Amino acid sequence: MIREPLLFVATCDVSGRVRGKAFPLDFIEKRAGRGVGWTPTNVQITCFDAIAESPYGSLGDLLLVPDRDSRVTVDFEDGSPAEDFMLGDILTLDGAPWECCTRSILKSALKKLDDVAGVRLIGAFEHEFHLKASDGGGAYSMEGYRNRAAFAATLMAAIKTAGLKPDTVMKEYGVGQYEVTISPERGVRVADAGLVLREMVRATARRFDDEASFTPIRHPDGVGNGVHIHLSFEDSSGRPATYDESGPHGMSAITQGFVAGVLKYLDSIVAFTAPSSVSYLRLTPHRWSAAFNNLGVRDREASVRICPTTARDPEGVARQYNIEFRAADAAASPHLALAAIVHAGVQGIVEKLEAPQATQEDLSLLDPAALAARGFTRLPQSLGEAIERMMANETVRGWFPAGFCEVYRDHKRGELKFLGDRSVLDQCKAYEAVY
Repeated sequence: MIREPLLFVATCDVSGRVRGKAFPLDFIEKRAGRGVGWTPTNVQITCFDAIAESPYGSLGDLLLVPDRDSRVTVDFEDGSPAEDFMLGDILTLDGAPWECCTRSILKSALKKLDDVAGVRLIGAFEHEFHLKASDGGGAYSMEGYRNRAAFAATLMAAIKTAGLKPDTVMKEYGVGQYEVTISPERGVRVADAGLVLREMVRATARRFDDEASFTPIRHPDGVGNGVHIHLSFEDSSGRPATYDESGPHGMSAITQGFVAGVLKYLDSIVAFTAPSSVSYLRLTPHRWSAAFNNLGVRDREASVRICPTTARDPEGVARQYNIEFRAADAAASPHLALAAIVHAGVQGIVEKLEAPQATQEDLSLLDPAALAARGFTRLPQSLGEAIERMMANETVRGWFPAGFCEVYRDHKRGELKFLGDRSVLDQCKAYEAVY
């Protein structure tokens, strides 16, 4: 059977889904400069492929321009076409970043971090997912791993071939649930790698006649799939800038302000980091997720966690030291989620916020008055509430291009409208099918 080699140029839009266009590989020189045509109203295609209310209507033209440095080519050597794609930026016809391009929004946030604090971001996305052709339980067990050992080995090879550095793969707690981690990247590539990792999981599952889902939660009483985003900083000389032995819990001054900002604005930015209606089934106490705007040390129910280090020397500790953002899932665009986190952190640095105290207690036992007295906020308990808090926060809206938050609000309203009055279980099934 004859085949024309094709290259797919991709964007991860505000729905968290990867969309784009393919073109003959022979045209790569032309397309790398000119891109492919794109339509503004595409931003309002929800995860369910319904079009939400759009301010653009049928008007306008854009360009989706591939980034040569982002190319991924993985041949699974099974006779099927290779995975061959590039990530791209959505630009206006005059070459300016479009206001709703998630990758451009992240680039702007990273530039602001550098401008304000003089540091660059290092980070990695840690993903949980489940395979639909489940082999049952076996939480953390060798037997659970062995059941999918061939899948795991192929996945790690695909990740490596894609240009990432595979770290670990394991059988997670839930039925058919697994976790995969990669080594840190820098700058916009942190989010790019998170996207590529997801696509390698999906592509590998298909080669095993299976399907992977990163849905936030597949059953109301089940175990959710989280995204844990590990973050640290380096200065312009490449020296670690996250750790200070004399700082609270080892946080440098930059880290203190950054974490304080993330926690101050967390109840508004979860609209971007946990953006599905079923995300809020996870963001509840006692699910090893996040429910309050708290900092924890080795606490997997904190929204932001200071991770342990294993190094013995100060330099090694400084290079290992990182913070983990836990109030996220894969219904989010990795670029938009990371942009929101970075903007919140930078805001904390600008405001010179003091380092938060780490909690070592069950905050769900405190009443609202006690929480408020100590500066803690219960995170939104629905997508609608999260969107309301985001829209009510002028500071948060000001981080993004003019009109973006209104477009995002309408997009999510369209998503909720599609779900209508479906039961929570049916909503879980709907998200499982698309993520």
